Amino acid sequence: METEEDRLRLDQQSRDRMAAHMKAVEEAEAAGSGDRGAWKWKIRQRIWDYMEENDIAANPRPVHHRIPNFVNAELTAKQVAALPEFQSAKWVKVNPDRPQSEVRATVLRSGKMLLVPQPRLRTGFFSVLDPAKIPMDKYGYACTQAGVVAFGEPIDLDAKLKVDMVIIGSVAVNPANGARIGKGEGFAELEYGMLRLMGAIDDTTPVVSCIHDCQLVDDIPSEQLLCHDVPVDIICTPTRTIRVPPSLPKPTGIYWDKLSPQKLGSILILQKLKAKLEQETGQRLPSGPDEILPPTARRDGKGKGGKGGKGKKGKDEGRGERKGEKGKERKGDGRKGKASREQDALRMVKDTRTGYGSKGSEAPRRRWQPKIAKDVAGQ
Repeated sequence: METEEDRLRLDQQSRDRMAAHMKAVEEAEAAGSGDRGAWKWKIRQRIWDYMEENDIAANPRPVHHRIPNFVNAELTAKQVAALPEFQSAKWVKVNPDRPQSEVRATVLRSGKMLLVPQPRLRTGFFSVLDPAKIPMDKYGYACTQAGVVAFGEPIDLDAKLKVDMVIIGSVAVNPANGARIGKGEGFAELEYGMLRLMGAIDDTTPVVSCIHDCQLVDDIPSEQLLCHDVPVDIICTPTRTIRVPPSLPKPTGIYWDKLSPQKLGSILILQKLKAKLEQETGQRLPSGPDEILPPTARRDGKGKGGKGGKGKKGKDEGRGERKGEKGKERKGDGRKGKASREQDALRMVKDTRTGYGSKGSEAPRRRWQPKIAKDVAGQ
């Protein structure tokens, strides 16, 4: 029978393993390049912190390690709807994140075919939503994760389709050159690369990103970007539309020599694609360097509410108060106590050697202000 002493010893061993894993993550970020480059993480942290501290962030919160939702995100859908490229489009691919939920609904209301990737590509590839097969009063629900399961039709890599517009989420975008930064997991790049390999998109397919104005920055240098980074052609914010002068090349497919075994091992559709290509060519594709995958966003609570009000309280939400000797939360700031965060992280990470897991610990908060992009002439 397990004694209290045994339980405490096992808990301490688990905390020690998690501490070692998180130290490895920090070291990888400090020394990394590409999606894991330290300069990218500084920009992400700066934007996430600014949005939280200035109540620009909207649920789910905290926005750290997410494509951040923001106040008035629904206004970006109006900017998208006014684009001539959107009006002539028949098929539109939109990322599955919360800030683009109204954009997805706008696609359906406009009578267009909506292509949505499975979140983190963990259950499949893409789902197609046909507005003709969905009741109009269900369009909003159809754009949620549960709604995609209910109304979407899964497709595979052999599907024959032509996508007329790609809409992706971002943490930050440079309007001078279209360089963007995502949340660091690389799924927008993988989705884009697979669509290129399918022949569904090409260099002329417009790439649009919908963000808040505070996510416009001027410190994403084009020379630091890698071959798989996807630049954007059009930026839609709640207040304006920005057309980016074309200057950066777009990826042409999947760059297998950049894809780590850890990322490949966590995405079944990529494993199938690689096996298919190797069978067709009779050659073994290269593999990228090992990586320690970063923690993902905390999914068990909403934290503070959006501007002008508090979020709904729940069991583990940020504004609540959890009692305990070491796990007590700080009231009102949306953060858990150290012991509580560690316990969450221990439950969320399956493999401390690779970083696999569907959830991760909350990032530390720092008070950096965003370096807002200088206004672009003609915007």
